[in-house]
Amino acid sequence: MSSSSSLANAANPDHAAHEALRLLGPAPANWVPAHAGIDHNVLVVGGGQTGSAFAFAMQRAGIGGVSVIDAAAGTSQAGVWLTRARMHKLRTLKNLVGPEGPVTALGFQAWYEARHGQEAYAAIDRIPRTAWAEYLDWFRGITGTAVRYGTRLVRFEPVEGGAVPHFRLHLEVNGEPRTETARKLIFANGVAGSGAPFIPDLLASAVSQGLAAHTGHAIDFGALAGKTVAVIGAAASAFDAAAVALESGAAAVHLFARRDRLAATPVARVRGYPGLYDNYLALPDATRWHHAARYRRLGTTPPPDSVQRVLKFPHFHLHLSSPWQGAEVRDGKVVASVNDESFRFDFAIAGTGYTHELSQRPELAGIAGQVLRWRDRFEPPAHERDDELGAAPYLGAGLELLEKTPGTAPWLRDIHIYNPGGFASTGLPLGDVPSIRGYVPAVVRRISEDLLLADFALHEERTRAEVPPDFDESLYASAIWQAGARQRLAA
Repeated sequence: MSSSSSLANAANPDHAAHEALRLLGPAPANWVPAHAGIDHNVLVVGGGQTGSAFAFAMQRAGIGGVSVIDAAAGTSQAGVWLTRARMHKLRTLKNLVGPEGPVTALGFQAWYEARHGQEAYAAIDRIPRTAWAEYLDWFRGITGTAVRYGTRLVRFEPVEGGAVPHFRLHLEVNGEPRTETARKLIFANGVAGSGAPFIPDLLASAVSQGLAAHTGHAIDFGALAGKTVAVIGAAASAFDAAAVALESGAAAVHLFARRDRLAATPVARVRGYPGLYDNYLALPDATRWHHAARYRRLGTTPPPDSVQRVLKFPHFHLHLSSPWQGAEVRDGKVVASVNDESFRFDFAIAGTGYTHELSQRPELAGIAGQVLRWRDRFEPPAHERDDELGAAPYLGAGLELLEKTPGTAPWLRDIHIYNPGGFASTGLPLGDVPSIRGYVPAVVRRISEDLLLADFALHEERTRAEVPPDFDESLYASAIWQAGARQRLAA
């Protein structure tokens, strides 16, 4: 960058962002008609990166009455980046479009370069995790996104009657019950948003006794110093948990993989081009299922640096072709049976992924039986059968839920899913950075269309109203050509 721009950024690193917002002009006025008894046009559940992206996108679409809630107590506990995420760097490319959408001056690269310079940005291969968390906090501030922390959606139900369809929301706000209403719901609530952490049955007892946890849970790694730790699973989150345990002083960490080798084939890469991703929802069900099943069959590949991170420790031990056959708690230890060997661990960590079973989410359990799933819509060939994929919701073009039985729950179309439960439908883990560019606008377009059509009579009245003229004939009367004027001028 030039010396003058360097000086300007040093003096005010947010100058370019403020200038971009100035040039965008004020956000359009809220065009959604107000209705008595409706508190929010849209409630976004989750204040992380996609919740922030939705808030900004709807602001620029003129959709007002948007509320973003997060169960976390505050910014430092919201999302995953400062809590359950344990990698050093994000696993995606550093230059992907994030919550800024097309406003590049609000993107991570612009933010990072304004603070550290272009050379510093060029030097990083991927985004540092803590820098991403700092950037998101900045993004919410500069776009005016207010998140209602300490607010949890407990349950909801559709309201019969009323001027427009809406939901009654049962919230818990700082521990106190509260009832509100909203016309649209977006679940941008992270990896467990359509189900729950999957904990193998053989670990249930150990978890209940505080001797095991899922990678999605809060784990006191400091307490593992000097301990022998088991990690079940071989995806990125498992390796990250193993690394933090080792870095926290664990005496030994054993990581158990079911496969005979680590997954190392990034199969999603062959379909990672705009033509396919941008039109993925138009693909036949059989094609979408094939890609999702193939991805799951070949396994999630941990980044090479996640593997290298644990290999630095001589007391890290990798077990291949080693599914646990049994486990029990004995004398305060987790005793595991693996390939006819017995192991004793002080603590076990399950890096075993998440389910897509809606009934396991308290706020979704009441509607789970009415939602169309992939198993209701598509029968895969035997070699591609995957019951977990089959439980995933089959989403519409605006990532909305659909009815299992037509006509029984039309209000489901007002619930939009933006979490990994939509993977089978979209081909991307919704909520990860790569999904933002295409799918946040798709959801906002659908919400905009639905809100317009739901109030179509009011918009018809508004757009057919008499429009007063900006001026009358007196403005131009002196310039009107009069018959015979040429002869008078010639005389």
